[in-house]
Amino acid sequence: MSGDTSLLLKPAGTIRSAKTPGISGLVTLMTCVVVVAVLSLAREVLLPVTLAILLSFVLAPLVDVMRRARLGRVPSVLVATLLSLIVILSIGGIIGTQVAALVNDIPRHAGTIQDKMQSLQGVMAGRLSDFVTGFGRRTDETAPAAIPAPSLERAPTLERSPTAPRAGDTTSAAPVPAPVVPIPVEVRQPPATAGELAQRILALVLSPLATTGIVFVVAIFILLQRQDLRDRLVRLLGARDLHRTMLALDDAAYRLSRYFLTQLALNAVFGLVIGIGLALIGVPNPVLWGIVALLMRFVPYVGAILSAALPLALAAAVDPGWTMVVWTTVLFAVCEVAMGHVIEPIVYGRSTGLSPVSVVVSAIFWGWLWGPIGLILSMPLTMCLVVLGRHVGRLEFLDVLFGDQPALTPAESFYQGILAGNLDEVQNAAEQVLREQPLPAYYDEVAIPGLQLAAIDIERNVLTEAQVNRINTAVADLLGELSEHQDTDPPDSPPIPAPWTAPAAVLCVAGRGPLDAAAAAMLAQLLVQRGVGARVMQQADIATRAALQAIDVADVQMVCLCHASIAGTPINLRYAVRRLRSRLPTATILVNLPPGEFPDDDRLRAAVGAEHYTQSLTATVTACLDQAHAAQNIASPQAAPTV
Repeated sequence: MSGDTSLLLKPAGTIRSAKTPGISGLVTLMTCVVVVAVLSLAREVLLPVTLAILLSFVLAPLVDVMRRARLGRVPSVLVATLLSLIVILSIGGIIGTQVAALVNDIPRHAGTIQDKMQSLQGVMAGRLSDFVTGFGRRTDETAPAAIPAPSLERAPTLERSPTAPRAGDTTSAAPVPAPVVPIPVEVRQPPATAGELAQRILALVLSPLATTGIVFVVAIFILLQRQDLRDRLVRLLGARDLHRTMLALDDAAYRLSRYFLTQLALNAVFGLVIGIGLALIGVPNPVLWGIVALLMRFVPYVGAILSAALPLALAAAVDPGWTMVVWTTVLFAVCEVAMGHVIEPIVYGRSTGLSPVSVVVSAIFWGWLWGPIGLILSMPLTMCLVVLGRHVGRLEFLDVLFGDQPALTPAESFYQGILAGNLDEVQNAAEQVLREQPLPAYYDEVAIPGLQLAAIDIERNVLTEAQVNRINTAVADLLGELSEHQDTDPPDSPPIPAPWTAPAAVLCVAGRGPLDAAAAAMLAQLLVQRGVGARVMQQADIATRAALQAIDVADVQMVCLCHASIAGTPINLRYAVRRLRSRLPTATILVNLPPGEFPDDDRLRAAVGAEHYTQSLTATVTACLDQAHAAQNIASPQAAPTV
């Protein structure tokens, strides 16, 4: 479970039973396959549109600033788009100039590269030779002396070749065929004409320009029609709750714009520092490598490493020694560590909302789907999907798959932990909650809802008897571990009266369910920590009047019927209260029921016959303390003032 405890305590909602995946799961799978196929086949169309959408997120704050300056909607959009176009074309021109200069300088550095390669080969060859020589010497020293084998002298024999002619053989040998010499065939393309060369050059130049033009045209229309596009998206995704969906999308657009601008600013600072550092070190074309570092840092995790590869190779080619390579490595390492582990956590908070696994998987997926541009856009695209998943109910699965929030709720994690017997994991999660919340809140918001999930599975006959026993044992062990966590009373709380400190002042009677005993044990622990005596009883102890008569009830002041989940019918509860009333006519009876099964009908409450009804252990403890203090005030009324 995550260490962020602010996500652990959420209001308990309605607990629904698990559903068997049917045709809807198959439809979802087919939809995902179709979406991936469309993204791949329509790459040439979707890639410019995606770039335009991301560009509109970046330019939206600038457009809003201009509109607040009363520049007008259309002029604001055009000015913002023109400024961005100038910046992009300037960066492209700088990259082209720097690349041309680098290509011209490569032959000048070829000699340095060749000398370094030869020196490295000589060093490696020398070390390998020394190693082989030393290994052979050690082998000769450790090998045993060879035993000479006896020599067997034989008369020399002459062997005749099977093809040699015998003496007296009158037949002549077959002639040897001449070898076949292959004739080389060379295919030469006719020289390209001036028109073909112009066509190739125009294809290389016009394709990026056409894509850039499409991106800016689509971005202009998106910025001009933001409200209309938002309304259409609201109509598609949340027609039943237009106001809530509209607010969610506006919030998502604001957060995405702020994230993209912040990421762009941080990457620009990173590229600026890299460029200045490389210039001070003496690496050629530092402006080019600063821009490359800016762009490549959009690639998660490996972007900085990829951006450092070419500068390191160039530093090795320029410097006859290795000083420049070392300083370049130190520069990239220090900048990446400072940016990734110091500056970004301060700016973004604890995380960007994406899980580390999803970042890596999304980079692989978008890189495979759309190539290098998809690799650079993987982080923004995944961020958009996660934001949509958090605000749109139909796309919630995107937040579950890619978000950094826990996949299971605290109650589900509690149930999974005790079912698997991972008591240490459950205790660790409990301690994280107890750092900021009291013990009753943990029981009410995590433990009891987790037991309700288990009760649902028991009702569905999913759990075996051994698993139910394992759950009860795990809960008992957890209560023992949490007994050291003491909840203190407020400083102005009155002391507990003596009758309520008796060991059996409050009877915590478990319900008929297999997990109700755990809820009763939790209540008894909370009461004992507050100084109230409590005793846990099973449902079998009050099943009959004869069994109830055998119980010592001399010190009982109050009876609490505890249920983790309602089992049976309200008739069982009514007869249980009737038997307790006959045995304890003066004791106060309280019924604690789950929130979803609380009797709101006054006639039903009157039929049950209890004095108090609660929906949480916190409310139950408060009711017991109030009853104890009220009984003390009745027993010792204030003396009348004397005249």
